[in-house]
Amino acid sequence: MDSPIEVPLKKKESDPLMETKISSKLEDNQGLYLTWKDLWVTVPDKKVGRRPILEGITGYAQPGEVLAIMGPSGCGKSTLLDALAGRLASNTRQSGDILVNGRKQALAFGTSAYVTQDDTLMTTLTVKETVYYSAQLQLPESMPLSEKKERAEATIKEMGLQEAMNTRIGGWSLKGLSGGQKRRVSICIEILTRPKLLFLDEPTSGLDSAASYHVMNRIIKIAQQDMRTVVASIHQPSSEVFELFDNLCLLSYGKTIYFGSSSAANEFFAINGFPCPYLRNPSDHYLRTINKDFDDIEEGFGKKISSGKAIDTLAMSYESSEACLNVRQRVFNICQKNGHLLEKKGSQAGFNTQCRVLTQRSFVNMYRDLGYYWLRFLIYLALCLCIGTVFHEIGSDYGSIQARSSMLVFVVGFLTFMAIGGFPSFVEEMKLFTRERLNGHYGVAAFVIGNTLSSTPFLLLISLVPGAVAYYLADVQKGIDRFAYFFLMLFACMMLVESLMMIVASIVPDFLMGIITGAGIQGVMMLNGGFFRLPKDLPMPIWKYPVYYLAFHKYAIQGFYKNEYETFTYFTNGGLAVIVTRDEILRDIFQVELNYSKWGDIAIVFGMVILYRLIFLSIIKAKEKFKPMVRGFKAHSCKH
Repeated sequence: MDSPIEVPLKKKESDPLMETKISSKLEDNQGLYLTWKDLWVTVPDKKVGRRPILEGITGYAQPGEVLAIMGPSGCGKSTLLDALAGRLASNTRQSGDILVNGRKQALAFGTSAYVTQDDTLMTTLTVKETVYYSAQLQLPESMPLSEKKERAEATIKEMGLQEAMNTRIGGWSLKGLSGGQKRRVSICIEILTRPKLLFLDEPTSGLDSAASYHVMNRIIKIAQQDMRTVVASIHQPSSEVFELFDNLCLLSYGKTIYFGSSSAANEFFAINGFPCPYLRNPSDHYLRTINKDFDDIEEGFGKKISSGKAIDTLAMSYESSEACLNVRQRVFNICQKNGHLLEKKGSQAGFNTQCRVLTQRSFVNMYRDLGYYWLRFLIYLALCLCIGTVFHEIGSDYGSIQARSSMLVFVVGFLTFMAIGGFPSFVEEMKLFTRERLNGHYGVAAFVIGNTLSSTPFLLLISLVPGAVAYYLADVQKGIDRFAYFFLMLFACMMLVESLMMIVASIVPDFLMGIITGAGIQGVMMLNGGFFRLPKDLPMPIWKYPVYYLAFHKYAIQGFYKNEYETFTYFTNGGLAVIVTRDEILRDIFQVELNYSKWGDIAIVFGMVILYRLIFLSIIKAKEKFKPMVRGFKAHSCKH
């Protein structure tokens, strides 16, 4: 086909009834109209400077309807969805108009919600717990807990999950919900605030046709009953799912191929020489036609045409079609109405409530997840049994001084090193935080405090029981006061390493690379902690200053030394008792700094714990400047 087939253009008169409905809804605060005009999105490209992802897209979404954004992989579906939701990455550039109810205004918290493609949920919680915790975090502080619980249960029933309310989400260690049920739980969480605008990124991805239909049918009913505006990117829906959509936005490599009623799309393709074969899924036919990955496309008369030419033909035909004119007219009419301003909803829970709920939820997750702390507890217990038996009879001669120091350094170095085993759990927790934070469920400070408080009891248990086994089996200085110091220092080191790994998890989200990074950092600290090479022998430029003073091993080892060698008496081969002063051992043998007590060392380690947590908080806050939050649009008024 050398040129596109012209679609007969008829000047369509405006529908007074439709215009009246639009005006009424805008004035009565019923629903939310979202419009975009001449929307361009570009990303950096080494070859051409900037490469367009979306090229002059125009469209609208209106209350009570579902707009499906379709197209082959790489067509710009997710980019368009992110642009409309205000979630584009910082390296993208956006131009054009995106307006809410004909106005330039931000999507306030509670007004819109975004359901991601991946179902990032706590696998140990039940459906009821998951939704109820989210209700406590999102709904207003003034709402009683009983009403929040009722809202959570009503939302679960709204998505047809009442039969699975007490079923755990499930993960690698537990069979829980099906894929379709998990997707509906994700939607439940985001519709708790009854948002007027709902974004769905691939809601049917990974689901079979039956589950896909069930999920989308529920969404359609919610949109119609509550006059919600729903925008969903769909990869390849079944024919039954496709028939549910009100409007269709068909994209191909950044260009609009078709925008309009999904039922009229078949006519558009047929007029342009690409009719849908009998008994073929329309969505399969459209995606097959506009996909450049295929070499040739078969036209209605059995001829072959390149896929690139087919895409250009359809894009040019749409630009000159009545459907395109209707879309632009509808966008103009909506913008002319100047609808109501969105409420500035302060519907988040208070800070204290956020901290309490996050602490409780995280504690329940840690308690139920066998791999989070319980497996590590058993490994620590076994390892401490080994330490206690190996160092059980080290004696009291002069040579035992070195054996005692070796035992203490092993505890500081390798017991704390084992904390990297919890890194995969940290990564999953960071993924959940990222999803919830982007939707404005709670603040960064509340998350950091909740994570710290919930992990504290488990770290205390890990430090106390295995630590007591190692301490009392080994031939070290006994005494409850000395063991109390040993336990507190071990706990401080555990907290510090957990804080370090949380920092790594916030920077390196891949758990394999994160484990390698965390192990490398601890290895460098351990090497320069003052045991393998005495402090005065460390090279000055880097290893002595600043690494030696930045390594927490330095203060933990010195604190253990001061605790162990406060008084020490050793016996010669002839049985003669020789009292060695504390200063002789610490200053002359281990080169320990004696200008402050052992409590100064433990205070420094606890101070580093606080510092690391503050660094963790600062990194998350800094990343928010590069990753968009719920925010306003970079749009301009489209009134003429």
